[in-house]
Amino acid sequence: MAEKTGIGSGIVETVKTIVYALLIAGVFRTLFFQPFWIPSGSMKDTLLIGDFLFVNKMAYGYSQYSCPFAMCPFTGRILGDEPELGDVVVFRHPTTGSDFIKRVIGLPGDKVQVQDGILYLNGQEVPQEPDGVFVETFEAQGPAGSLPQCSNPSPGLGADCIKEKAVETLPNGIAHSVLNIGDTRLDDTPVFTVPEGHFFFMGDNRDNSTDSRVAQGAGGVGMVPFENLIGRADRVMFSSAGRSMLFFWTWRSDRFFEAIE
Repeated sequence: MAEKTGIGSGIVETVKTIVYALLIAGVFRTLFFQPFWIPSGSMKDTLLIGDFLFVNKMAYGYSQYSCPFAMCPFTGRILGDEPELGDVVVFRHPTTGSDFIKRVIGLPGDKVQVQDGILYLNGQEVPQEPDGVFVETFEAQGPAGSLPQCSNPSPGLGADCIKEKAVETLPNGIAHSVLNIGDTRLDDTPVFTVPEGHFFFMGDNRDNSTDSRVAQGAGGVGMVPFENLIGRADRVMFSSAGRSMLFFWTWRSDRFFEAIE
């Protein structure tokens, strides 16, 4: 009988340890940091497919989307600080429920427009300085096996895929890289006025990004409510160019712990 009691006690202690570990992990994920894996190329070359990062949830306070499965039992936002122009943010899409990562380009009350591929904020051109080209291999990328878009036409598999690169400097002095593939419908937009309590987002890979330039009902992101922001992306922790993070020979060691600008 004593032996059975010992075995039963050991099982109970193991279950309690697992439960405590899950509770601690849940609290940590809810209050502090959420892992995020980059699935697409919309933020190249700032973020690459296969980058792994932790999203800082403390940066903008908390909403229902701070909890897994949006289960936080309140509406609105508490302890909230608004993002700044240029922040790279993970947010919940207002209609599809998917998590997106983009850069804050417009704050509440701002007027945003793109003309000939150049960003204008409140009627003022946001300067871009040419910065050479971004070159990657034309091959399947990430678990989805998607092929990159290139400015050089029809490169063969294994060839160089080239995009024009520039450094864009926002009015608050934040400078970041943007890529250009060619002339697309996203290069010319109407003037958007950002409503109160909302934000305007764009990807750094400007011609290959689903973002606020297209309305939600037309397959885009539209204006994103403050409540839908999950947190700020500050640093790449790990990066893998392969279809799985277990393929160690595809790890990008030069990107480990790299700050996101």
